[in-house]
Amino acid sequence: MTPVPLLDLKAQYASIKKDIDAAIARVVESQHFILGPEVEGLEKEIAAYSGCSHAIGVTSGTDAILVALMALSIGPGDEVITSPNTFVATATCIARLGAKAVFVDIDPISYNLDTTRLERAITSRTKALIPVHLFGQMADMDQVMAIANSKGLPVIEDGAQAIGSEWGGKRAGSFGAMGCLSFFPSKNLGAFGDAGAVVTNDGALAAKVKLLRSQGQEPKYFSKIVGGNFRIDALQAAILRAKLPHLDGWTAGRQRNAAYYRKRFVELGVDANQVRPSKEHALTLPREASNVRHVYNQFVIRSNDRDGLKRFLAEHHIGTEIYYPQPMHLQACFASWGGKPGDFPEAEAAATQSLALPVYPELNEGQLETVVQTTLQFHRQSRA
Repeated sequence: MTPVPLLDLKAQYASIKKDIDAAIARVVESQHFILGPEVEGLEKEIAAYSGCSHAIGVTSGTDAILVALMALSIGPGDEVITSPNTFVATATCIARLGAKAVFVDIDPISYNLDTTRLERAITSRTKALIPVHLFGQMADMDQVMAIANSKGLPVIEDGAQAIGSEWGGKRAGSFGAMGCLSFFPSKNLGAFGDAGAVVTNDGALAAKVKLLRSQGQEPKYFSKIVGGNFRIDALQAAILRAKLPHLDGWTAGRQRNAAYYRKRFVELGVDANQVRPSKEHALTLPREASNVRHVYNQFVIRSNDRDGLKRFLAEHHIGTEIYYPQPMHLQACFASWGGKPGDFPEAEAAATQSLALPVYPELNEGQLETVVQTTLQFHRQSRA
């Protein structure tokens, strides 16, 4: 059987090798590695792509969240509301500043923060909201912004997996005070290492983030505030500039593959409307809200025997990943916040049932069909 990896970055590189190699050579020949024209060019292009006035290139998606929180002066005693179903960096950035993450359970269909529970979590100590746009689909930003505006709270969008995604025609990162993007290699727009960006429509916040990313210096060697070294490398910026013109095509490929999965699973008996797996309906499929542009950083199904399915697919040389096996409130590093099993049942259920299948744009129909048939073979055998 031909292997189907979870992601094949070599295939992507091969398709644009000349562009990438030329971008790298351009930086090497210039010997301008820190900030400069490549970074400035990328920032203009990412801002335009995200529907924002400003973009500030930073060292990683994690540091994008951290510096955004720093720009809002989040600190000890403050609370920041976010999702328990996310990569740990969303919460560690809050913890690093001495603040506390307050979690709100997720919607079982979108895996994003359940906005019907959001307002009840706000207290006098709440200083910001961080909705996470998970798997490439945005949270319900109409509701998030309505609640945030009514309470006078800034919103930081964690768009690490969601560049180019839309809610009601507006791009990820363009709703809140700031949006945070990751260019980790596995993302839809991936660098050749760590990189990220903060996007915003607020000129004052953009200026503060730029100040913070360079040790708070203005001018050089004169620090106005305590910042850090959060500068994106010029090499990464040049690589991302070479890739960005291809992003919409890659997104279309991911969407096409997701549609193929959905069509074939339904044709073969999977109930597209099932929310949670059961004995009768062992698999569930991801669903899109009617007003979204889902960019499918991941295609996540649910299984009533997720771990068994993952092992079976691995035995058949099909790559998968669990996003994420432990919710934030149960992470050991956050034990002092007092989380316990049962606090957020939807996030806890997702942690035991969710499995990401390969969806990268270079997959061919034969590979997609192999994934479908092998997944269903496992569940047929399980029922036998």
